[in-house]
Amino acid sequence: MSCLNDTNIEVLRFLLIGIPGLEKSHIWVSIPFSTVYLLSLLGNFTVLFFIKTEPNLHEPMYYFLSMLSISDIGLSLSSLPTTLGLFLFGINEICAAACFAQEFFIHLFTVTEASVLSVMAFDQYVAIHNPLRYSTILTTSRVIKTGVLLTSKNIILILPLPFLLQRLTYCHQNLLSHSYCLHQDVMKLACSDNRVNVVYGLCAALSTILDSLFITFSYIMILKMVLGIATPREQLKALNTCISHICAVLLLCVPMLSAAMLHLFARDLSPMIHILMADVFLLVLPLINPIVHCVKTHQI
Repeated sequence: MSCLNDTNIEVLRFLLIGIPGLEKSHIWVSIPFSTVYLLSLLGNFTVLFFIKTEPNLHEPMYYFLSMLSISDIGLSLSSLPTTLGLFLFGINEICAAACFAQEFFIHLFTVTEASVLSVMAFDQYVAIHNPLRYSTILTTSRVIKTGVLLTSKNIILILPLPFLLQRLTYCHQNLLSHSYCLHQDVMKLACSDNRVNVVYGLCAALSTILDSLFITFSYIMILKMVLGIATPREQLKALNTCISHICAVLLLCVPMLSAAMLHLFARDLSPMIHILMADVFLLVLPLINPIVHCVKTHQI
């Protein structure tokens, strides 16, 4: 992608920091990073392959699982070019246009992940509350419409972010805090007023918060139903169907909330902590999700 020639941008290239203090060891750091990327892509493509080829997996819950795998693949591929380019080949520069495009895709697939998990929570609720009507409530057409609606909503929500970054003026600071571009990281480098970026970034984050609240409400309703089941064995069986989804929610929310809390209330901590938290979120989540769901899903 060619670099922008916008006169508002004096800095046309940003520098990626990677892992501070380990610059001479980046080639060794690339080994675990490459392994995680390879395994996460392999795992998620395997899930998609089996859902596509096995007729008995053509059910709503597996369609939602395929949406989750697509989001994980997108999240991995969004950060892979700059991360491996930095660690493997020492390419620590990225032009403004490519940087803005990358942060769009990273944030898009992050909010999509949260949206899919919220729909999967509703799927769990329907499966426990109305098991006999499950197939009539969540039909294939409704699942497809839900996927299209979520994708459209998230694209509309995240699309303004790169344009808001493009309107800012970047003077001399161009060192980013990670091996990839994030909206909050780039906007801090601007020497012009970035309040619009801050406010809109909070509005975009609100979407993920609402998804988390919906998931919490769904599980409160599920727990209420489970406690009304007669025997402990049936209660345990009902809860067992939710374990993989609960793990996926925790894998998304815990690193995300931890990184946000560190950014807001622990800015004096070593930059290494912030970098590792962000890397854990983008690397571990796409790797663990297919493992968790395949272990708990006997059909796959």
